[in-house]
Amino acid sequence: MNKSEFYQRNMKRLLRFTFIGLLCVSTKLIAQMPHDAIYMPKRTACIAVSYNRSTWNEYWENTLKRENLNIGTLTTQSVMPMVAVGLTDKLNLIVGVPYVKTEASAGNLMGQKGIQDLSGWLKYKLADNGKGLSIHGTLGASAPVTNYVPDFLPMSIGLRAKTATGRFIGNYLHKSGIYVAAHASYMFRSNIKVDRDAYQADNRVYNTNEVSVPNATDAAARLGYMKDGSRIQAEAFVEHFTCVGGDNIRRNDMPFPTNNMTSTTVGFYGKYQPKNIGLNVRVAKVLSGLNVGQTTSISVGLLYQLNYFKQTIK
Repeated sequence: MNKSEFYQRNMKRLLRFTFIGLLCVSTKLIAQMPHDAIYMPKRTACIAVSYNRSTWNEYWENTLKRENLNIGTLTTQSVMPMVAVGLTDKLNLIVGVPYVKTEASAGNLMGQKGIQDLSGWLKYKLADNGKGLSIHGTLGASAPVTNYVPDFLPMSIGLRAKTATGRFIGNYLHKSGIYVAAHASYMFRSNIKVDRDAYQADNRVYNTNEVSVPNATDAAARLGYMKDGSRIQAEAFVEHFTCVGGDNIRRNDMPFPTNNMTSTTVGFYGKYQPKNIGLNVRVAKVLSGLNVGQTTSISVGLLYQLNYFKQTIK
């Protein structure tokens, strides 16, 4: 079985259950993400809009950390509208689609902009021992919704690969409000087509316009504070993302979708939610990597919670 057939088979299985919403709140006034152990109750929905800005002026060309005067500082901005819905108390649906814009401070590379990929998650509570320890599973998928150009990295707004992701989450919440959590994920990514008849990767020349994008994994650990009735949530985190295989950026060449992009990121997430309207902020920095920029990013979100279906009073 080749990679394309393997992807299609697993994609069909995952799409039976679901089709990054990342910043929503529940009736307990706490954040809700595809990688956490927080759920919106049944008949409750959250509408959110987040703005993200990330920059880098140095990147790793394989293991060599360098700058590129033809790019200067690369800035990527995005606006993500999203919605999270409590289908049941143990099953949540989260959906979002971002608008992305890139620009360089130097050189003549033209920035790109447009709507990127529609993505969604189903998150389900698999087990709970009633003493603070719980295990959760999420299934997610994404697909491009516009015909943007993937073969123009680092200016591209995405890779145009369809994805299917499975994730397991472990969480322990102490009665004091302090929690620790960890997750691990595997992402299947489809092949893509580029606007050229041949390309070079893995020290070979491929006489085709179909490019195999490597699958990927990610894992994270989080330490934070959150308590029922509290208006505040705060956490520190470390995340690691890596492709399964892939090649490296050739010396003085542009990145390509076949590259093994690897990064380790640390950051902080905080939220203030006095009522049904709330604000949150996320700050992160890439500490090390391969074939990626040393990115510093900040995002802010506006959250609004509502009951989308009120229970009939008898």
